[in-house]
Amino acid sequence: MKTLAVIALKGGSGKTTVATHLALGAHLRGLDTLLVDIDPQLSARDILGAREVPGPACVTCSGRNVLAAQFGALSQRKDLLIVDTPAGAVEEVGEAIVVADFAVLVVRPTLIDLSGLARSLTIVRKLGKAYTVVLNQAPVPRENIEAPLVKRALKGLDYMQAPVAPVIVRSRSIYQTALERGRSAEEMPDRAAAREIAALWDFINAEVRRSAAPAVDAVAPAASASLPSR
Repeated sequence: MKTLAVIALKGGSGKTTVATHLALGAHLRGLDTLLVDIDPQLSARDILGAREVPGPACVTCSGRNVLAAQFGALSQRKDLLIVDTPAGAVEEVGEAIVVADFAVLVVRPTLIDLSGLARSLTIVRKLGKAYTVVLNQAPVPRENIEAPLVKRALKGLDYMQAPVAPVIVRSRSIYQTALERGRSAEEMPDRAAAREIAALWDFINAEVRRSAAPAVDAVAPAASASLPSR
């Protein structure tokens, strides 16, 4: 089993949107997935609770109990554990990063978000965790030209020496429409959003496999979405 921590100390970044889409993406690809919601707002729990067909399991707990949740997932022989962390709660975020194999840092292309990201980067780097930064809620490019704020954000992330996911999650209303029904954008008719989320899953999965490559239980390069062997 592998564990992902999805992090954004700045609120409103769309962290839960990313966390739930990754959990749904894993589920759609046949992985037995558990999402642990340690955010007091419990948005991930509410999103998955609205799903009318089987989906990834979700439990809630505090940051100090995330290790117990991980042990529970291991005992249930889950394939993947995703932790949706709270904004602003540095200690609880730290607890999630400690148990994680890989961290996904979510940031919008704004100066205030990039400033908040610096704290997250400090934590994951001190703990020596593999991670990537996902740029979220970015404007859709016009005629394949990125908006100035996206260009500035990418330049800022480069200055911060942060590894950035090649998939930018765009500002699309379909994401919220889908989550209101407990569904992924991959299950909705917007093909651009579906391709975006599928590409993000493929990248995160590949990064987890790569970071785990030296381990005995590294993922076998099988189907397009299998994460780690148990």
